[in-house]
Amino acid sequence: MAEKLVAVKGMNDLLPEAAATWEWVESRLRDVLARWGYRNMRTPIVEPTALFVRGIGEVTDIVEKEMFSWTDAMNGDALTLRPEATAGMVRAVIEHNALYNGPLRVWQMGPMYRHERPQKGRQREFNQLDVEAFGWPGPDVDAELILMLRAMWRELGLVEGRHVTLEINCLGQPEEREKHRAALIAHFERHADVLDEDAKRRLHTNPLRILDTKNPAMAAVVDAAPKLIDFLGPESRAHFDGLRALLDAAGLAYTVSPRLVRGLDYYGLTVFEWTSTLLGAQSTVCGGGRYDRLVETLGGKPAPGIGFGMGLERLLLILAAAGIEAPAAAPDAYAVVPDAAAMPRVLPLVAALRERGLAIVMHAAAKEGPGSMKSQFKRADASGARVALVFGADELAQGMVAVKPLRDAAAAQRTLPLADLDALVAALRVSLHP
Repeated sequence: MAEKLVAVKGMNDLLPEAAATWEWVESRLRDVLARWGYRNMRTPIVEPTALFVRGIGEVTDIVEKEMFSWTDAMNGDALTLRPEATAGMVRAVIEHNALYNGPLRVWQMGPMYRHERPQKGRQREFNQLDVEAFGWPGPDVDAELILMLRAMWRELGLVEGRHVTLEINCLGQPEEREKHRAALIAHFERHADVLDEDAKRRLHTNPLRILDTKNPAMAAVVDAAPKLIDFLGPESRAHFDGLRALLDAAGLAYTVSPRLVRGLDYYGLTVFEWTSTLLGAQSTVCGGGRYDRLVETLGGKPAPGIGFGMGLERLLLILAAAGIEAPAAAPDAYAVVPDAAAMPRVLPLVAALRERGLAIVMHAAAKEGPGSMKSQFKRADASGARVALVFGADELAQGMVAVKPLRDAAAAQRTLPLADLDALVAALRVSLHP
């Protein structure tokens, strides 16, 4: 017997029952995106490794430890499975000169890859909704993205302030961050004795990431560290104040979190996170911010940008913890065919009804025959269909189909003619939506 093959660690299968919930969540998110004027774009899951080294930053955990990278044996290209979506979307915008006709609102949804320890809500292959707005420098688009996320939570039944909460911060401009960086290094050098090995490694490369430590032994020294907000100039403060005024006007509660940073080098000015206590330690479900210099860094003409990434696995965990379930996925009808000999006539009829918009699961005959009526009705009931369409020999001889209600015990079975399929569909819709 051949060796049993299983999925790669941290890369999971999604079977039909679970996929139905995913489809419902994704459709709700797409509806909101369409209403807010964001259009879909799609980029490859494989990109040049240099894109992420330049875009994300060499001294980030992602580039240093988490990327799935290799050298193409055919031509020697250095390639990487995308660990995040923004860099690839910026690359596509530059390559296709997509900003030629003006600013752009876009989104994509799909798998990302990071080689880290799999845990609840975090896998090596994970799915993300990524939304980007290019070409707008002001805080109004920052507020729009954050408010669109509120609309998404509401669309899914989540309540801001109870299920999810918003944190915001301002990272300022590069020159302001450089002054803060120097102050951070000086502060942590004075307390080198309490720094762990990870913090010491980051001290002169990316000291901002030390603020993200989860080491309780470093909590006091991190709390006492200089705050970036104290280094902001007038323009950065005006941008942040403008964002806050817009969120206040929309009645959206938030917390200003001076320690909120992003793990990627390209962020500046506005950064934000939506978190949930329903997730336990992995509390962030969505994070993003402004990256006004990334397009230029990756070789394009200077253009401002802002975006966010939402982890779909974590979003589904929040929905489950909040007791929010997707509507049951079920067909409109189940076609019961007692005699396999009738299949040549029934199959085209069912196909024609499907073409007219009905969702119908059709009973397929097993090798030994179609099965008893009892077994077929058992399958019909298990399918979740509202009615069974019974194509019995007597009904077919009369040019009819029997319609048996499966969800309404008070409703009576009836027969309907097959001669006019449009009329049949109209009659069936009454049964399906009484």
